[in-house]
Amino acid sequence: MMSMQMSEAESVVKVAEWQQTYYASDSGIQSGATTARDDESSSDYSGDLDLQYSLTRAQRVRAAMFPETLVEGEAAMPVQSDPSQQSNVQRLAEPSQLLKTAIVHLINYQDDAELATRAVPELTKLLADEDPVVVNKAAMIVNQLTRKEASRRVLVQSPAMVAAVVRAMTTAGDMETARCAASVLHSLSHQREGLLAIFKSGGIPALVRMLSSPVESVLFYAITTLHNLLLHQEGAKMAVRLADGLQRMVPLLKKSNPKFLAITTDCLQLLSYGNQESKLIILANGGPEGLVFIMRNYNYEKLLWTTSRVLKVLSVCPSNKPAIVEAGGMQALGQHLTGSSQRLIQNCLWTLRNLSDAATKQEGLDGLLQILVTQLGSDDVNMLTCATGILSNLTCNNSRNKTLVTQYGGVEALIHAVLRAGEKEDVAEPAVCALRHLTSRHQDAELAQNAVRLHYGIPAVVKLLGQPHYWPVVKATVGLIRNLALCPANQAPLREAGAIPRLVNLLLKAHQDTQRHASSAQQTYQDGVRMEEIVEGCTGALHILARDPINRGEIASMQTIPLFVQLLYSYVENVKRVSAGVLCELALDKQSAELIDAEGASAPLMELLHSNNEGIATYAAAVLFRISEDKSSDYRKRVSVELTHSLFKHDPAAWEMAHNAVPLEPSYLADELDGSYPAYGYADLPLDTLPLDPDLHEAYIPDMTYDPRQAYPEPL
Repeated sequence: MMSMQMSEAESVVKVAEWQQTYYASDSGIQSGATTARDDESSSDYSGDLDLQYSLTRAQRVRAAMFPETLVEGEAAMPVQSDPSQQSNVQRLAEPSQLLKTAIVHLINYQDDAELATRAVPELTKLLADEDPVVVNKAAMIVNQLTRKEASRRVLVQSPAMVAAVVRAMTTAGDMETARCAASVLHSLSHQREGLLAIFKSGGIPALVRMLSSPVESVLFYAITTLHNLLLHQEGAKMAVRLADGLQRMVPLLKKSNPKFLAITTDCLQLLSYGNQESKLIILANGGPEGLVFIMRNYNYEKLLWTTSRVLKVLSVCPSNKPAIVEAGGMQALGQHLTGSSQRLIQNCLWTLRNLSDAATKQEGLDGLLQILVTQLGSDDVNMLTCATGILSNLTCNNSRNKTLVTQYGGVEALIHAVLRAGEKEDVAEPAVCALRHLTSRHQDAELAQNAVRLHYGIPAVVKLLGQPHYWPVVKATVGLIRNLALCPANQAPLREAGAIPRLVNLLLKAHQDTQRHASSAQQTYQDGVRMEEIVEGCTGALHILARDPINRGEIASMQTIPLFVQLLYSYVENVKRVSAGVLCELALDKQSAELIDAEGASAPLMELLHSNNEGIATYAAAVLFRISEDKSSDYRKRVSVELTHSLFKHDPAAWEMAHNAVPLEPSYLADELDGSYPAYGYADLPLDTLPLDPDLHEAYIPDMTYDPRQAYPEPL
């Protein structure tokens, strides 16, 4: 037994000697560590390499997983053959480091929470102290506590603490205390519990008052906290309005920091959307001018986008609309239609669409009109809807704009828009309205009338009269066909496209609708269009088409004369005028003249001779002359007597016109902003749920002259 023990002891000694002889450290026999051979015969291995290879497995694992335990100057040797790939030890090290970090954070979080829980009651008392120095120091400490999540959660759960901070901010005599208190509320406003606590403690009126602070950092904290409340706290919008928040916010548009302005304008949008009173307050405080100034002078995309959103909301307000236009809003918005931001372009287009009916007399829109014609080539339905709508309104009763759009190739672009629109009435209606405007009452009107034919637009236009009827499109199309027929070269193509039977069918349908409701003494509306307008439009178009002999025969052959005679009794003056006009043309054919007489037209025509409307009286006289040519001398004498007692005795030229059967061409229909074609609003879009970019608040602070985060750095 003794000999065995001696033998074991000797073996240990021998192992130790052998280890010291051949290896610099543990062989691994006792320790279990792996060995690393030290080949003394190789001169390529440096001393550092020898030292690294001498590290045991345990040391390498420890170095990888817990690098902070390494002795200074000691480094772990890389063991992978490919430096771009991690070793197994390194892969294991990552989760262990994460676990260690999480444990450290958990310990610190618990410490922060416990510290805040003990400090809150005392700090609440100190914030209410009469000594401003004490209040200042307390506000600074609370501000420090809000930098840590755990302590911030404790503060949020203390209504007394939040109320004390609000009170300290309101009553502070020095700007530093107000700054610290505003910073606290700003930090709390990033949590829903914090927003509710601020709201319940009366924080909104206090924050609104801070909007008048001369200190930029206080202004920032106040506006961003209010912005968070408006976005996420129910009841905040009404509270801000009641605290006169809008009256304080609108003057802030004069500030120059674009990121601050982006938050301010988004607040204005949130407050004014769906609230007419807020829109009027913004107007009363010079909001439109400030917003247009921003659109004209800044290039920060987020600011331009938020500002365009406010203008879009205001652009559906009848009071704000002319103010925005007068401030140069059309031109300022037009500047951004060729940029790279699609959301900005779309907002500007909708806003321009809403404003355009108030900008028909605006000058200096040449560039905008050219851009809009270009955008008619877009495949985006919203862009097409806006571009056609704006052009429709801007060419209404504005001969200069009509000429410019015609010269820019607007007719061809609008025809292509109609062809691409298909069944999309939001595009077809304004596109046809714009074409209707371009084809009448300006120096290039005839050029436009010919252009529609030359660009193969006539079949596409006539097709719009087909089923199913969307009456605003039908109304606009009928007016366009009437204008196209003024050009003699278009008469045959219109006939070949089937315009006459379609117009007659529409006329019959609309007249029947008006007759059905005649007993109720109410005008008939379909899709917002009065059927009397369709009757008038179709009859007027047929009147101009009847100037062509072939067309005249086709119209008469469709048994239309009895209807036209019946329309002479209409209570609508314009219907009387166009029906007398079409009868005047049809009466040029002897057979039609006889049919007119047979239908008993003489009696109503005699009445119409005394009309105060010169056009009606002239047409009536011309028809009477034509149907009396084959009558007895007594009949012709009676017609002459009637004419003598009519208004023609005071107007020799009109008498001569009627006598010579030359139809007078009064202005048919002035271009109109259709009552059925209102400004395009967007009340159905839940814009309140579209928040500002989340990085906007934080991105603002470093750009401030005064960085509030630098005042009290994090403790080491």
